[in-house]
Amino acid sequence: MVMHSWSALTEPETMGFCPIYSVPYIILSQLLLFCPIYSVDRRRRTGEADNVMLIGIAKMAAESELLEAKRQVEYRQLEARSYISRNSGLRMPFEWTINPYRGCEIACRYCYARYTHEFMELDPGVDFETKIFAKEWNEVGFRRELRIIPRHEVIVIGTATDPYQPAERRFEVTRKMLQVFKSERSRRFGLITKSDLITRDVELLKAIAEHNSMHVTLTITTTDEALARSVEPRAPRPELRFAALRKLADAGLQPGISIAPLLPLINDSEASIDAVARSAKQAGAVSLTAGLLFLKPTTRSVFFPWLDANYPSLAARYRERFAASDLLRGDYGRLINARVQAIRKRYDLTEDPRMLRHGDDDPQLNLFSAAAECVEGCNSRQRA
Repeated sequence: MVMHSWSALTEPETMGFCPIYSVPYIILSQLLLFCPIYSVDRRRRTGEADNVMLIGIAKMAAESELLEAKRQVEYRQLEARSYISRNSGLRMPFEWTINPYRGCEIACRYCYARYTHEFMELDPGVDFETKIFAKEWNEVGFRRELRIIPRHEVIVIGTATDPYQPAERRFEVTRKMLQVFKSERSRRFGLITKSDLITRDVELLKAIAEHNSMHVTLTITTTDEALARSVEPRAPRPELRFAALRKLADAGLQPGISIAPLLPLINDSEASIDAVARSAKQAGAVSLTAGLLFLKPTTRSVFFPWLDANYPSLAARYRERFAASDLLRGDYGRLINARVQAIRKRYDLTEDPRMLRHGDDDPQLNLFSAAAECVEGCNSRQRA
């Protein structure tokens, strides 16, 4: 039996293939197990969808008021059972996560969070991108949740859906949360986004950083605008994200860069990763993280058709590799980890310790291993 390894497939000289610069997916995201709920597609095919009795968050979503429609996108408001979720049982570099929105208009083809729309009996493909739910703001409730969290534990906004996606211009839920953070003292906060809209809140972020640890990370996927437009259709183009990084750096916020996900044979070459890291360093980034591709079954239904259309020669190998697992394991992960570490050292970029759990002994937390160690811990909390 011949065992195929991505580590052999990632070198362009072995395939006569020239990888192009690419793409992120935030490895800081929580990696959860697939939830065995009824299939939305099956209900649509059998005509059951209109007659099914909805409960829980699905009922709340169905009854939510339509606040605004933009082109093909609908914005609704959703009652929040909670705002802050714990990364229970995960060896992730932070303990707590906040996602102000359900669904994401940025529409990344690889987004792991698509499955969360199934909890609301909505399609994780088109509905995830066009039916956006803003969590109803309750400052008293938010402050109450925040009070019980120990001050040394890290809280990160934007681990699943982007906190500065277009809906933020309308609802400003992220900004309202940051205004609460401004009154806090001696806390550890993080924020992750692909959007240059973050520059709107530069002064607010500076005020937070005066009395807290505040780490801002921009996920910049590639220096190739065509690829970025293809795989992240509604994200700001790379040039705008690098400009935002510069504004954050000029404000003294010491921003970081995330290159994730790394897609085998597409953007995982030395040249691809180096190009993004070099531009980020020039824009003022001080840290770099990267993450491997994670494909839940729900996400494959969107990602594989994109792959078929854009990289048909790779489609069979991707399907083979992800048939047995949602994660990339083994030698490939170690190869990419070493590659990222070398590039980080080349540009004097760190993996910012402000994002690590309190008491973590290793400032170079191996995020590649962390992805492979995911457990069920926060699965139920994501439904809130």
